[in-house]
Amino acid sequence: MSVLEQAASWDAPSVGIAVVGGRCSGGPSGPAGPVEELDRYGGVDLVLPIASVTKVLVAYAVMVAVEEEAITLDEPAGPPGATVRHLLAHAAGYAFESGSAVIARPGSRRIYSNQGFDVLAAHLEERTGIAMATYLDEAVLAPLGMRASELVGSAGSGVRSCVADLALFATELISPTLLHPETLAELTRIQFPGLPGVLPGHGRYDPLDWGLGVERNFGRPGHWAGTRISPESFGHFGAHGTFVWVDPTRALGCVCVSGRDFGPWARQAWPRLCDDVVDSCGR
Repeated sequence: MSVLEQAASWDAPSVGIAVVGGRCSGGPSGPAGPVEELDRYGGVDLVLPIASVTKVLVAYAVMVAVEEEAITLDEPAGPPGATVRHLLAHAAGYAFESGSAVIARPGSRRIYSNQGFDVLAAHLEERTGIAMATYLDEAVLAPLGMRASELVGSAGSGVRSCVADLALFATELISPTLLHPETLAELTRIQFPGLPGVLPGHGRYDPLDWGLGVERNFGRPGHWAGTRISPESFGHFGAHGTFVWVDPTRALGCVCVSGRDFGPWARQAWPRLCDDVVDSCGR
């Protein structure tokens, strides 16, 4: 019996999960063998809002723009003193909600912010002349074959997608084809280390580690992805009961779209699932 079948008890009738990985771990440099789907459960083709998992897709598109030299990570963007890097790393000083004000000096606090990603999208659009939704589609979604996915709202939370598409994206995060491995390494590197902060819906961390659009708090006690996962892992969860994570030390990734809003049920169910995925599919 697949460890993913425990999701049948989640009272989330739309849940879909997929696990992807290399045939054997290649360590930090990537998988030694081809990445493939290892397991799946539920409605993997059902398209639903993925909430803040959107941020990882948008961040990946921004890094494509960096490689194309359309923008740079350290050019000014957002409030005075902030850069593209600050916006990606939730360190520009904006409060959480879209349309919110600056409440801290850039680089002084980790304030998880949808507003920062909306400002980032506007900056990219100004520099390229291309709408964020179009840039995301042309830079990431279409090349990866994520045909069911689209950005229909905020750059911080507006993508609709499905497990099958997100599994393609997790495969890309394990073995990149759209970015140079050094660019992906920069995306996952902890930015502005040491900043404390609050992860909405989950609690305060000191430090709250973040890369460029990806969370870097994995492996800590009480984390939503359990404790078996490597601290080198990266990913994101969304308020609509979605998540994506990749453990590069195992060349392993897991994605979930549940159709049930994140809450106490997820804080209880997800760690067990993720620990079991690592134990059963990890190398």
